[in-house]
Amino acid sequence: MLNKTKVKRLVTIYALFFILLFSMAHVIKSGRQIIRIRDGKTTSFQEMVKDVNSARAIFIGEQHSDPAHHKTQLDVIQAMHGNGKPLAIGLEMFKKENQHDLDTWVAGEIPEEDFIPLFLENWGFGWELYHDIFMYAREKRIPLIGLNVPQEITRKVGTTGYQSLTDEELSKLPPGVTCELDQQYMDHLVMIFQYKGSTDRSFYYFCEAQVLWDQSMAWYLAEYMKKNPGRTVIVLAGAIHAWKYGIPKQVQRYISEELRIIVPDLPVNPESVNEDDADYFIIHS
Repeated sequence: MLNKTKVKRLVTIYALFFILLFSMAHVIKSGRQIIRIRDGKTTSFQEMVKDVNSARAIFIGEQHSDPAHHKTQLDVIQAMHGNGKPLAIGLEMFKKENQHDLDTWVAGEIPEEDFIPLFLENWGFGWELYHDIFMYAREKRIPLIGLNVPQEITRKVGTTGYQSLTDEELSKLPPGVTCELDQQYMDHLVMIFQYKGSTDRSFYYFCEAQVLWDQSMAWYLAEYMKKNPGRTVIVLAGAIHAWKYGIPKQVQRYISEELRIIVPDLPVNPESVNEDDADYFIIHS
């Protein structure tokens, strides 16, 4: 018959065992498979970072509400910074006109409780999802670069088209921004969004809004890269903007630099993704 001491010891052992099982399950759940698209092979995180290290801009796409995607973004930022790379972080989450708020944050001149409302004013939700990235940038004094345009403009284009913008609204966009569409880009959006009515006017306006978004963020990014040739920029944006058809394609209009694109799991078959889409495809589990 077991005495009380042995019973307590067994209970402790079983408790530790189940904690270990839970921890292992969490690690497996938060794991990721990294596919190098040029050869379709699975590769390691370290090898991916080594490969993208030479690029001037690295795009890391996200589904905005997925914590695993933001964990990957932070991991890449930390790894690149650990390699001694002078970095900047480009953000879809902040408008260009609010750059001063980002500068104040990185400089440590504003407390978190005062910065959160500024973040929400720009992005609308999810501070907890981006918290670790913003805190790391602040700790390491990594510049944060706002790339977005006023949401009311992209929303209006998505509803009534680019031609409906007033002169005042156009003045809030970078110079030379247009909404010229090509069929490849539209086909890509049909595939990603599994859009059924791809010939109707609402879909055309939706595509125009996406192109305006991509071109504007690309212009702001290119301008920063020209002025800061010694920094590598890691761009955090929605997966649709981060794919080669999005911001990267538009960046090439303004500056010729080596780019790398990392996209997360999306509702597409990984085997359908090729080098025209991205360089790495990450499946989070």
